[in-house]
Amino acid sequence: MLVCPQCNFENPNTNKFCQNCGASLTQKVCPECSTYVALNAQRCDNCGAECGTVLWAIITQEGTFAAGENRGDTEAIFSSSSFLSSSSSLSPLPSTSPLSVGSYLDPQKRYQLLEPLPAIGEMAANTEVCVRVLDCQPYQLSLLEVMLANEQQGLATPSVGDQKIPSLAKPYIALQSWCHLGIPPIHDAWQHENIQVVLIEDRSNWQKLLELWREDTTSSLQIVHFFYQMTQLWAVLETVKCRQSLWELGNLRLDEDLSLALQRLYVELPGKPSPAELSEDLEPQLEAQPFTVQILGRVWQALFRQSQRTQFGSILHLIGELELGKIQTLVELQSRLEAIASELQGNSTSVPITRTMPYSTATPTVLQLDEQEDDTELKTDDMPTLVLPMQLVSLENAGLTDVGRQRDHNEDYFGIETKIHKLELPNNRTLQARGLYVLCDGMGGHAGGEVASALAVSSLRQYFQTHWTSDQLPTEDEIREAVRQANQAIFDVNQQDSRSGVGRMGTTLIMVLIQDTHVVVAHVGDSRLYRVTPKRGLEQITVDHEVGQREISRGVEPSVAYSRPDAYQLTQALGPRDEHLIIPDVQFLEINEDSLFVLASDGLSDNDLLKIHWQTHLAPLLSSSANLESGVQALIDLANHYNGHDNITAVVIRAKVRPHLEQQQSILD
Repeated sequence: MLVCPQCNFENPNTNKFCQNCGASLTQKVCPECSTYVALNAQRCDNCGAECGTVLWAIITQEGTFAAGENRGDTEAIFSSSSFLSSSSSLSPLPSTSPLSVGSYLDPQKRYQLLEPLPAIGEMAANTEVCVRVLDCQPYQLSLLEVMLANEQQGLATPSVGDQKIPSLAKPYIALQSWCHLGIPPIHDAWQHENIQVVLIEDRSNWQKLLELWREDTTSSLQIVHFFYQMTQLWAVLETVKCRQSLWELGNLRLDEDLSLALQRLYVELPGKPSPAELSEDLEPQLEAQPFTVQILGRVWQALFRQSQRTQFGSILHLIGELELGKIQTLVELQSRLEAIASELQGNSTSVPITRTMPYSTATPTVLQLDEQEDDTELKTDDMPTLVLPMQLVSLENAGLTDVGRQRDHNEDYFGIETKIHKLELPNNRTLQARGLYVLCDGMGGHAGGEVASALAVSSLRQYFQTHWTSDQLPTEDEIREAVRQANQAIFDVNQQDSRSGVGRMGTTLIMVLIQDTHVVVAHVGDSRLYRVTPKRGLEQITVDHEVGQREISRGVEPSVAYSRPDAYQLTQALGPRDEHLIIPDVQFLEINEDSLFVLASDGLSDNDLLKIHWQTHLAPLLSSSANLESGVQALIDLANHYNGHDNITAVVIRAKVRPHLEQQQSILD
């Protein structure tokens, strides 16, 4: 089956276009220049940007994939008749012949080698085989997805014969809902007899943590932040016995926002840990102790030693206490790191803690690792997150409006106004940004609704040009005054034209103001603001001003409140009444993680459209590589397909942040 990249609908393999939304199933859009390219293209022919789905393939024998041990005779793996017969391109070869670029790992010719496999005879000493591959059929359901779906339904998978989910894949599957903490997502996997193939996201080119550690601009506070992320990962990895992933130093990578991530998972050896990249003088000490938090102290020592950075006083003392066994639990260790972070920031109080919620762009699948681990659960309430001051690193937006399929004119209107000041120096990069985003859904028919919505946007823009001149957000009183003036502008036109009853024009309003990492939201009516973040997923920020919601706020059951014939009638709108009857809702928010804000008219939000499709249409837009213009167009297309009864407008804002790590005066020993 071909899964549509726009609406997630499953199509027959012969389809060239999605029979649900009409999107192409034979081409994809370059994220840089929006040119259509072939599905199996690694790079765009127009701009040269990488647009293919490149994966990291791990090939090994069952039971021999744990880090630090020899994973079996590589020549035996590739000379195995069962493995060679599983792919038309992996035919029996002499031990001196490498597998060239362009060969495939599977008989369907889906996963193509981007780099040669070494000659079998030369690889005998390797612990395993890892290569980069290109997914030439990215819209095709993967074999793993088929096997998991059938397994959940208790069905066999006759099309794949005796193939099964390899044990190496199970930790990745179990941790899919924790990808926001740096766990690499799994793409596909299969096993034929004793040969395992697992394909995960390719992170081989991601920056190594050790490289950043060596830079003079990496502050002590940033180092403490990385330590804290390691403790978070330790708690998650412990549930699947993959803590060894943390002390393979080359496995510690950084994503585009300089957050800690793992290149892959390493399963703990039965017995004693044996970190491969820690110095030889430490290995015997590590091998002599069980898997406890003391190991993290050894890893941190190795990072300092290999980076040739000096351990500062607080961390030196902490590592010493870990060594002496004075810190026994993860909670104690995290508490000490919080105190050090607070000290470095010059705070007198402890750093606040927020709770981390699981998140994944795909529905997580619970797959137990074995029968003895059936009671394993990831406790989100036990996963605190260290909150550091954040700074904005990018602010992008896109907006689009459409008349819909049933209206003959468009009464929606939106406005976007941004100011960005960017400073880059050899040792510093700062970004100051301000954005005003307004969306209005007018009412009142021709020469009514479209006039009201445009007038509201114009009035608000003019107000903030004179009342938002500092580097601070306007106050709540100023926000309310801006909305009152917009209401008065429309009200005056109604009065001048002697409009009455349903002939009085009006509009809804959703408005977002952003100053760096600070946000204020104001709304009137039923246009909405949604927010998508890696940790919390989709959130509806605003509550509609309509009769049904008013009744719910009074204690009426939702089913009863929305059984009223006037349930969807607006209780507030700009223009029909004077300013004394307009009470906008105003909220102040902070951007503490990468965030996607979506302003939506009801043509887009009706029938829970965004709540149903946010994982396919909104979550991917969090990535810097995602084209917002294309993403907004996809939202319009989605609404036209499922709704289409009203005008459709979407404004999308992507804010990327990272810890604000100014150089602190380090506490040196």
